[in-house]
Amino acid sequence: MRGFKEFIMRGNVIDLAVGVAIGAAFNAVVASFTSSFLKPLIAAIFGGGELGGTIVINEQKFDWGAFITAIVTFVITAAVIYFVVVVPFNHLRERRERGQETDVEPTNDERMIALLEQIAAKNS
Repeated sequence: MRGFKEFIMRGNVIDLAVGVAIGAAFNAVVASFTSSFLKPLIAAIFGGGELGGTIVINEQKFDWGAFITAIVTFVITAAVIYFVVVVPFNHLRERRERGQETDVEPTNDERMIALLEQIAAKNS
């Protein structure tokens, strides 16, 4: 049980959980934006009516409008992730490779470990 507790308490698991929760909330925002603004805008541009529709074959209903909406939602989500996460991360990585990024200030734990190592080296 202790190993499981250590696994859960690692920063990666918590970061992943937060990322999934934020991603789900962001997906809801994009879906609402698509259905509330983009669908009426596209319908107005192309002569009114509803964007999409259905096709019925052998009493089976195919909702191709929902599929188009899902594609638009996916493209918007992918574009936002690319421009908000990927581009800045790539820029930061390039700066690190060129040596232009300043060093990150050490945390209190890192400072304490460094001090303890210095004390241990002096006492040896």
